[in-house]
Amino acid sequence: MIFRIFLGLIFVLFLPGFSLSALLFPKRDDLESIERTALSFILSLAVTPLLGLILNFTPFGIRLIPVLVILSVFTTSVSLVAWFRRMNLPAEERFRCPFERLKFNLGQNVLDKVLSIILIISIIGSAATLVYVAMKPRIGERFTEFYLLGPNGTSSNYPTDLNMGEDGNMIICIVNHEHKNTTYRLEVNFNGSLVHEERVFLIDNEKWENSFIFQATKKGENQKLEFIIYKDQQIEAYRTLHLWVSVA
Repeated sequence: MIFRIFLGLIFVLFLPGFSLSALLFPKRDDLESIERTALSFILSLAVTPLLGLILNFTPFGIRLIPVLVILSVFTTSVSLVAWFRRMNLPAEERFRCPFERLKFNLGQNVLDKVLSIILIISIIGSAATLVYVAMKPRIGERFTEFYLLGPNGTSSNYPTDLNMGEDGNMIICIVNHEHKNTTYRLEVNFNGSLVHEERVFLIDNEKWENSFIFQATKKGENQKLEFIIYKDQQIEAYRTLHLWVSVA
């Protein structure tokens, strides 16, 4: 897993900028090795979001496969152009990557090289922080949606005026935003008596809708139809709703 993350960071945060820097500065003496490395990170941080913005305005959207494809196409295309420019230069002037050039002479441009190293470390640290935040996003507010709809699926035409013996019909809705799988216990009381009870198991962001029918068996106004849900093993009511029903 760590190896995959490391390769992914190089692919996203280094290679696009490195290929672009090779295109812009094909000569061996254009940039020092440390400066070229720092520029590669900076250019990658500039190019990658722009490519993502382009994807956002296409039918593909910002998804894993389109991002991999567009980064691969960009890096390969720019690398080919950079190779063509490099081959048109004399052999002794061409940029190459000998590891010994990464070592710097303490007697020459020490301050510039130290600042370049600090810049590289800062960029890598910022990139690592960005990846950590992206992989472990802050969990938002935990809550459960609990609401009632009329028989036609809208927030109207609730069965609040019925005749004796008439059935009332509505829809009960529960949506889980608790960031975990949750079990709810639903109770429906009419005039203080339990008329319905069931358990509902929902995964995160899952929505549950169920038609509920009750019967008016007692005349009177302002009869309370109460809906209660309990979360997991809690004994206290988590959410409550009610309607006032008049029966003629």
